[in-house]
Amino acid sequence: MPNQQRPWRLPLFIVFFLVTTFYNPSLADVGTAAHYSPPYLPTACFGNDASQFPTNNLFAAAGDGIWDNGASCGRQYLVRCISAATPGTCNPSQTIQIRIVDRAETSVSRPSANGATIILSNTAFSAIANPSAASVNIEFQQV
Repeated sequence: MPNQQRPWRLPLFIVFFLVTTFYNPSLADVGTAAHYSPPYLPTACFGNDASQFPTNNLFAAAGDGIWDNGASCGRQYLVRCISAATPGTCNPSQTIQIRIVDRAETSVSRPSANGATIILSNTAFSAIANPSAASVNIEFQQV
């Protein structure tokens, strides 16, 4: 038997090769993003401290899905627009890094759409999508 052919080895190798080569598990989550306008202070995370905002104005309020009883304050996420109700709304080549500074449910400014996963500042939303859209579908990952 040692010299006998084992015809199942080649197909098994091919399947193993294809699975390991093309299987790309995603570490990101999918949700929705809306946007909100000033005034941004006070926030649920850091009160009236204006230094909480990144200098590039890429920040957000956390929706209930990621709020985590306030543990999301200060967390940073990579966010990119993946689709919207209107074709051409997203800038799919643009990924931004935002910082959570507020809670969507209690933010001073109301979001452009209710129930979003993340409410982006106007600057952040405009970086990944047409600002005339009320909300978009996003892919996001904590960093």
